[in-house]
Parts: sequence; C-alpha cells; structure tokens
Amino acid sequence: MEGAGGELREGYADIGDQRLHYVEAGEGPLVVLLHGFPEFWYGWRQQIEPLAAAGFRVVAPDMRGYNLSSRPDGVAAYDTEPLAADVRGLIRERGEQSALVVGHDWGGSVAWATAMTYPEVVNRLAILNAAHPRKLLQGLHHPGQLRKSWYFFFFDLPELPESVVHADHWRFFRHFLRDASPAYTPEEIDRYVEAWSQPGAATAMINYYRASVRKKHPETQLHTVQSPTLIIWGEHDRYLGEELAEPDHDDVPNLDRVERLPASHWVHHDEPARVTQLLTDFFAPALAA
Repeated sequence: MEGAGGELREGYADIGDQRLHYVEAGEGPLVVLLHGFPEFWYGWRQQIEPLAAAGFRVVAPDMRGYNLSSRPDGVAAYDTEPLAADVRGLIRERGEQSALVVGHDWGGSVAWATAMTYPEVVNRLAILNAAHPRKLLQGLHHPGQLRKSWYFFFFDLPELPESVVHADHWRFFRHFLRDASPAYTPEEIDRYVEAWSQPGAATAMINYYRASVRKKHPETQLHTVQSPTLIIWGEHDRYLGEELAEPDHDDVPNLDRVERLPASHWVHHDEPARVTQLLTDFFAPALAA
C-alpha cells in the first residue's frame, strides 16, 4: 500500500499471549493511534499518511478483539488494565521506550488508562471525544448522561446484543457509521463489514462495554496523568455531554487545552484536516528532540 506519507506497512506484534495486527507508516517519533467502537485501524485512514508525511512513524493497531488481532475469551480480558498493557507492549515491541499516544472513543479510554498506569511510555497524550474516567463516572450519576449512555447497559446483557448487531447484515453497526459520516462509500463500508464478520469479533467488541459496566470500584484505579495532554472534542457528540470534555486539574495537571470543534462524536472523520493539524502541532516538540 502506497500513499502520500510513504508505504503503509502491515504487521503483527506478539505481546505476551496476544497478537496485535497493525498498520504502520513513516519514520520518526512514534505515534500510536487507538481506534474506537466499532472501528479498527481503518478508522484513522485520514490521519495515518498525513502524520507520516509530517515526519512521524505512525502505528495504528487493531485493538484486541477487533479485526485481525487476538480475541481472548472472557469479559475480564477486555478491562482497561490488560488493554493498557497491550499499548505498552506494542510500543516496546516496535523498538521504542515511549510514544505519542492518540485515542478516540474506546481508544481514548485505553489511552487514558495507559497514561495513568504506565506514565513512562506516554510522552504526550491526545484524546478525541473520550471523557476522563472520573468525569464519566460523575456524569453517569446524572439522568441526562445516563440517557445518552443507555447502550452501555444494553451491551451488558447476555447474548441479545450479539443477535441485535448481527441482524439485517450489521444494521446496528451501520448506524454508527452513518452517524460517523454520511459519505461512506460502499467500498469503505465493505471494509468494516469484513472486520465485524471475523469469527468472535462482535462478542469481543461488546465485551469492552461489559468489562466497563462490571468493574468494581473503578475510582480506586485512577491516577494523575502527568503527560502533556491535548483534548479534541466534537461539540455535537450524541453520546457524551459537552460537560465531560474538560478533566479536573488535579487529574490532568499538564492539560495543554481543550480544542472544541463543530463536529460529532466522530471528530476525526468530520474534521480530518483540522484534527491532523492539531495533532501535528501538539507533537511538534518530539520532532525537535
């Protein structure tokens, strides 16, 4: 695969007993892009090559359970602790001690967890429409956010969610794509359908929600994020209230800023050039190091 940022290289990283599929491009300081639900590495297709062309080495994995990566059994395998360990392992497997980490949606939750659990591997952190976990916990005590987050509890049901998402040729997931962008081509949709159709993928993807809902005393696992942090927030998010955008200072003392854009939850699809420029500018100090 060839693009403006050079060749797109595909590979697999063996991390303990997990194997993560990834796409990589460019040379330079390492940037790790963590996708959300129900995407896979392909969700970053509008950022990978421009970031590589700007001088970065970009790695976009399929997170565990998605597309071509490993799918371990059991809900506990999709808790944020093993997912954060995957990110740390990927960075080390690619030959680096640390990286610039970007996460959207569930990838943002994993990015927050990685920065809290393994601060030494996150040089700079960029979050796209993913609330800091303390903010999300606070939000779920309010009826407005509970209404927006109904699907968290639906996905915790046994078996029914899998039946619903499989029905009518993935109609439920296609709804998410239409929300992400009304301009998806048939070929792009086919890429997603191929990823969703991998054996066991639907259950693995839903298990992210099950693990989150069943987590006991999550507030005890929250630590200060010391990494310089940029938050990019689509203001028209249907799933997360705007009040969740800015974390508390004590939780993220080195917050660079919250950049609010006239976009949906899928801010990197709605405003791809602007998001890429914001990331490039925020990560520029790594190019000078």
